[in-house]
Amino acid sequence: MSAPPSAATRAEVCILACAEAWRGDGAILASPMGTIPALGAKLARLTFAPDLLLSDGEAFLLDTEGNVEGWLPYREVFTMVAAGRRHVMMGASQIDRFGNQNISCIGDWARPKAQLLGVRGAPGNTVNHAVSYWVPRHSRRVFVERVDMVCGVGYDRGAVDLRVVVTNLAVLDFQTPSHALRLRSVHPGVDVSDVLKETGFELVVPADVAESRLPSAAELDLIRGLDPDGTRDKEVP
Repeated sequence: MSAPPSAATRAEVCILACAEAWRGDGAILASPMGTIPALGAKLARLTFAPDLLLSDGEAFLLDTEGNVEGWLPYREVFTMVAAGRRHVMMGASQIDRFGNQNISCIGDWARPKAQLLGVRGAPGNTVNHAVSYWVPRHSRRVFVERVDMVCGVGYDRGAVDLRVVVTNLAVLDFQTPSHALRLRSVHPGVDVSDVLKETGFELVVPADVAESRLPSAAELDLIRGLDPDGTRDKEVP
């Protein structure tokens, strides 16, 4: 029996919100980073984005069950990046109002308090193709007035296509005249004030903030079939 939509967990709402980031993209390479974005990309592929390309990050294109369906050597990924045929959903240790992202270090670059992943491919991603972000813990430590180091560039530094920021509380986008972050929707059970309290800068807040869409019964069945062990609930309790 299909699960009723009202039974959706916060993690499942976040998976659907991540999936929606790829809506309308067509035949491009989806590069999700993290459990929730990966499930979101698979959900999109199984529903409204059948042409979406999924890879193992090394050499193969995969279907939603992990079966090999194509060959994409790593060197060819850079061709897709340069051509804008990719939409990556990255994480962010820090992010500011214009989408500048930090995954490298916390504190002064010369003597950081914490060393993180490093810049990695974030600069090239943000100046070549669509980028979204996934933040599993929405807090003032992440949403900061100024990032300690710019890795992924924001709209004030030359980003070409920043789409959405999905968090455990809300969905945000950059659809404002200045490309400053805007609150698009709050997840069921979350109030606008909850998001503002956990954001370290002034968000653009519309007069009417929507509630994030709940997964349908069919979407819930797909999510739970993709993740029968419930790993999604470890990333978003």
